[in-house]
Amino acid sequence: MKMSAAGLCGALLLLASAFPASASYNRYGVPDSSEIRRDLVETWFEAPLSAVRMNPPEIRENGIGQQFQVRLEEMEDSFAILVAPYAKIAVDVYSDEGVETIQSDVFPGDAPGSWVLVRDKKTGRPLCIRCFFASDGEIFAQFLPDGRTSSADFLIYNCYAARGVPTGLPFRRFYTASFDEVIQWTERTLPWQYADIYGDDYHAAQQMAAVIRENLPRILITDDAMYDEDGAPVFVSDGLPRTIADGDAEKISVSGAGFLKWIADGIIEPLTGGRLKRLPLLVQTVRYKDVGFQGSLSERYEISFALNWIRNLASAIMSVRTGADYLYNESGVDVRIEPFAAELTAGGIANSAGFMENAGYSVQVLKALLYVLAVEEPDTFYFAAIRETDSRRIPEVKAFNECAVFFPYFTADRRFACAVFMNGAELSFDEFFARYCRDFVFLTRARCTEQFFPE
Repeated sequence: MKMSAAGLCGALLLLASAFPASASYNRYGVPDSSEIRRDLVETWFEAPLSAVRMNPPEIRENGIGQQFQVRLEEMEDSFAILVAPYAKIAVDVYSDEGVETIQSDVFPGDAPGSWVLVRDKKTGRPLCIRCFFASDGEIFAQFLPDGRTSSADFLIYNCYAARGVPTGLPFRRFYTASFDEVIQWTERTLPWQYADIYGDDYHAAQQMAAVIRENLPRILITDDAMYDEDGAPVFVSDGLPRTIADGDAEKISVSGAGFLKWIADGIIEPLTGGRLKRLPLLVQTVRYKDVGFQGSLSERYEISFALNWIRNLASAIMSVRTGADYLYNESGVDVRIEPFAAELTAGGIANSAGFMENAGYSVQVLKALLYVLAVEEPDTFYFAAIRETDSRRIPEVKAFNECAVFFPYFTADRRFACAVFMNGAELSFDEFFARYCRDFVFLTRARCTEQFFPE
């Protein structure tokens, strides 16, 4: 049956009226509070703090029945008005009878769909609006007054993926803007691609991490130890055979570097039937200036060992997979991206140092960097060489002695996670950060695979 033009327009209008524009679909699926915020401008957003304090927290619903709590939170020099969506979380309750997990109703201020206006306590002036859309509250977009218009920032774990981007819009427009409108207004100026996450893209990364985790009880960390291309135990430094105690015959005895080679061999062996050779992994990849302390030091000590090792490991994997022989500087395995404009530090906002040649990145930006890499390069893992500084010596000594491996991924609910393995053990990212927060880390990339069988 055909419908007339007038009938079609009527049907579309009826459909539109059933779904208010402010509660409309957005591609991130976050709850939208814009129609609720229209009624809060005078009494919450622009009222003096003394009047806002008189407002009790209240629960409101948008046009499709999603609940939000409107409330005030005060800080030392500022105060915030939160419009926070309903959520249910699991809470452990401890008693004499044990631990019971119950579901608790909450309205998190940094959950996807939360909208927060921060104002100055002395003047009442608006400082910024924060829009939360990710499962992790440390990733958000914020808008700041800028004269008669406003500017925008995009933050990922205290790193600015965009900072001070002009919007051309009055700041007050964001009081009642829907999240869909915010995206439309800034889709060409803010890096919304970092919010495009598909949890199904990381199965191989999680599987590889799980296989390594299952084998950790078999790992016996031993100085200067690895297995050669025939699976024979040898020393990393000179390739000579080494003996393994009878009681450790069932163990995998490796050093930190040998542990990374064991992972690489788990990728290579299913493809070739063999393992990686030792000598190509020791090829020098850094050339220091003949003059200068680091140059003279490199002539006496191997200060770039871990960096050489991870570059050559990643290049070897690339070579086997492509069937072509790549040296490290031809393979593109080095991570060199520059996704951040600035960092939010304890001392304020500072320009980001970004990538530094033959040094890598500050560990301070590592979590944000791995997040970006997980978005842009799904199912990729990263060998890491850690450049530590010995400040006890004058001048300071900087050397790549330690190495690790990172498996960044997103869970099914789009939450960022990262498995970290080092020296035959698994660390949480926070543990790694606490240990190396003052150092630099260099990353090389390799594709994950479900055909991973380390032995």
